[in-house]
Amino acid sequence: MTLEDLQARCRDFMAAVEAADAAHDISHVNRVVTNVEALTRTEGANPWITLPAAWLHDCVAVAKDSPWRAQGSKLAAKAAIDFLGGLDYPQECLADVYHAIEAHSYSAAVPTRTLEARVVQDGDRLDSLGAIGIARCLLVGGRLNRPLFSLIDPFCDEREPDDSRYTLDHFYAKLLRLPATMQTNSGRAEAERRASLMRGYLDSLRAELSGNR
Repeated sequence: MTLEDLQARCRDFMAAVEAADAAHDISHVNRVVTNVEALTRTEGANPWITLPAAWLHDCVAVAKDSPWRAQGSKLAAKAAIDFLGGLDYPQECLADVYHAIEAHSYSAAVPTRTLEARVVQDGDRLDSLGAIGIARCLLVGGRLNRPLFSLIDPFCDEREPDDSRYTLDHFYAKLLRLPATMQTNSGRAEAERRASLMRGYLDSLRAELSGNR
């Protein structure tokens, strides 16, 4: 089996997986794979581990508001290993793929032990930032029927963010904190660039809400 064959098998497998929401659909998976491919090259990681982990990291769909959310990456890791174990895939890589998938999740808070896990985690978190990150945040907030922002303090100037109540609070509770969690040099640089774009969006929104042009 070539690496291209492996990716094709993973792609076909994921095409049959029902996404938890529109922000975690197959287009999200494709973007994460693209991010991971770039990080794998720049960081010198093993693509036989990073690429299947990127393809399969959301192979078990768990909704954002599910009580099982923190277990989602572990469930996906097990399902991924079961799938890869049925292919002509290097068995010695299975444990590292499991770890990379389990550790990618922000909510699971599993410490990364390998370069490949750090690459996959960074690749997934990059898709929560920048222009696509803004769009995904709004998609999830709409699905959960949360107001866009607090009418009293939209930008959390004088209160702690509560993203269980307001969509925009997710920027402050999590998204703008992601660059500090990035574990590769190239991932961190790209995360900072994308976070800067998000801060510009918030500045523009603040100006519009205050009536400034």
